[in-house]
Amino acid sequence: MPRTRAPYSAEFREQMIAMVRAGRRPEDLAKEFEPCAHTIYGWVRKAERSGGGNAAGLEEEERAELQRLRKENKQLRLERDILSKAGSLVRSERRDVVQVFKFMTANQAQFLIRSMCEVFGVSRSGFYAWGDRSPCNRAVEDAALSQRITAIHTASHQTYGAPRIHAELRENGTAVGRKRVARLMKASGLAGVSRRRSARTTIRDDRVRPASDLVDRNFYADAPNRLWVADITYIPTWAGFLYLAVVLDAFSRRIVGWSMANNLKTQVVVDAMNMALAQRRPTNVIHHSDQGSQYTSVAFGLRCKEANVRPSMGSVGDAYDNAMCESFFATLECELLDRRKFPTKAEARMAVFSFIEGCYNPGRRHSALGYKSPIEYERSVKAASQSPSP
Repeated sequence: MPRTRAPYSAEFREQMIAMVRAGRRPEDLAKEFEPCAHTIYGWVRKAERSGGGNAAGLEEEERAELQRLRKENKQLRLERDILSKAGSLVRSERRDVVQVFKFMTANQAQFLIRSMCEVFGVSRSGFYAWGDRSPCNRAVEDAALSQRITAIHTASHQTYGAPRIHAELRENGTAVGRKRVARLMKASGLAGVSRRRSARTTIRDDRVRPASDLVDRNFYADAPNRLWVADITYIPTWAGFLYLAVVLDAFSRRIVGWSMANNLKTQVVVDAMNMALAQRRPTNVIHHSDQGSQYTSVAFGLRCKEANVRPSMGSVGDAYDNAMCESFFATLECELLDRRKFPTKAEARMAVFSFIEGCYNPGRRHSALGYKSPIEYERSVKAASQSPSP
């Protein structure tokens, strides 16, 4: 007859399991105790599946509750992983069902469709129906509009944000909302550029008396060549600094004079004003600047007197007293200087010239001008003034 014996008690099994967990090998325990190593391994695995060393003594209700909690915990971890990866789909106030379906399509290899449908509160039938149908008219229009937005963004040297791209589209006859442009730009990973802080280029000469402030922060001009604003900035290159002086017409924000030099001597601002005088031929124009030593110099003062230019100067260390010119420099810096490195000063000169005469004056849309470029704004105002009144 086969040999039989009484089953091992629960206390005995628990003790053997505890010794294995304390570091004893089942093979060593089999040499000291009656159960074989295979039997001891079986007790340990069963205890781990049941959730603890005391699993052998769990009641049936406790086992069921333990299994339920494990299943619930697994489901919560799954939902956490899905929501964590979904990111903006969860944070957005208005959830786009199409974007949810696109997310589900992209992540169906990692998560079950059924689980993602439960997390996002959408139906599986809706998801599969969306996958089978052709793109709607809105999606086709968005795709075509995204291509146009990308082309405009590229043409602006990746500097235009949603407001200027929106103005460009409206100018070309495309009726579209700015928020839609911003949404499509975000979906395509496109963005405008931001501005940086400038270094100080204004050095005052305390030995001379500055001109009076004829502007008092009122940069409004109702016609060209009534008010010019001027300033100097620096252009970093690998060969040292290149300095740029500009003269800007407050009426159209157009750069009417500019000059570049390797130093900050007075001649750089005189040359910029001479260019403006030659191009615009003004009468009794106000030339507003800061109190830098170049603008307070005798040579510059004599040139203003000779050309019948009225010099005006703001206070020291206050960017608001020359805010319009500071605004242009901020545009130059964020759209050109922060995005390129110049090994030589000759390359910097060419790039700045191309930006002013090839981009800013004829093409860059300005929010203060109804999103027209400076040259286009001057032409439109001139055409409106010459057209006969009804």
